[in-house]
Amino acid sequence: MRFQPGPNWTDGIDVDAPWTPSASRDAMRLRAWLNRLVREFFHARDVLEVETPVLSQAGNTDPNIASFTLEFSGRTDGAPCTRWLRTSPEFALKRLLAAGIGDCYELGRVFRDGEAGGRHNPEFTMLEWYRVGWNHVQLIEEAATLVQAALALVGRRAQLRVVRYRDLYRDALGIDPFTTDDATLQAALGDVVIDPQGLGRDDWLDLLMTHCLQPEFKSDEMLAVVDYPASQCALARIACDAGGHLVAQRFELYLGPLELANGYHELLDSIEQAARFANDARVRQMRGAGVPPMDTKLLAALTSGLPACAGVALGIDRLLMAMLGALGTLRIADVLAFDFPRA
Repeated sequence: MRFQPGPNWTDGIDVDAPWTPSASRDAMRLRAWLNRLVREFFHARDVLEVETPVLSQAGNTDPNIASFTLEFSGRTDGAPCTRWLRTSPEFALKRLLAAGIGDCYELGRVFRDGEAGGRHNPEFTMLEWYRVGWNHVQLIEEAATLVQAALALVGRRAQLRVVRYRDLYRDALGIDPFTTDDATLQAALGDVVIDPQGLGRDDWLDLLMTHCLQPEFKSDEMLAVVDYPASQCALARIACDAGGHLVAQRFELYLGPLELANGYHELLDSIEQAARFANDARVRQMRGAGVPPMDTKLLAALTSGLPACAGVALGIDRLLMAMLGALGTLRIADVLAFDFPRA
């Protein structure tokens, strides 16, 4: 079936009044259609929908992600009163996987502090799913199939192209992201002026991606970028590529200039995961940022035995933005019932 726009619900309404929705009726209806498509997509593939806690005793240690906290006033039986709003359901879903739940997904709200603007909202909808026995390459195909099905609702199509991280930078910018020195990376930003205080190599590479590479991605193409530098592994496994470089077994999926999804061939080693958490804490301390408590329950689940799997998180709001088109001008507010200023 194809989505059919309906009558405009803003007729006769002052759309600039602070009580009114930030999204149109069609955007709200399209979200409902997309939610139904997601559930039908995974039901047909025998992937179980689950719900996990929004509040946790541990936070996300990623230095580039800030979490919200709140204080619980009730009985905790000795547990901390400070609770963290999830930035993704990843840790809880992996605990379910270690317990033997099998292929599963969650569609729900997540929260990130400090992220508000044209393409960001502090609370947004994330779809995250895991496939037991799969690697990240297999998951790219399934993620692309889901995005293609979503685009079909609005009569759009996009072809998938897979490119290595190193080739992307060399072909578009003439630099090798694995060997080029930091000063050259900084110079490659051209007229983009960034305060270098506290920035490292991966920060410069990220800035080149967002400011120089992404804006040039073709609007009718899904681009899956693979083989990231090992320093950007996050929670993914590390392997050696054909050129002898250590790379993270992960991918990011773009539709035009919009980043839609981030997927991993998941790390299974609890000792290595604890070391990565500790390194995150060191980076946060160096930057003067708060250090959330390490998720010891996830580490215990990994020690118990996480099955070999691949997982991916996809931003539903970003996908809706792409489905509605006008990638260069559409705001995330246009697909949210009430964006942050109107919440």
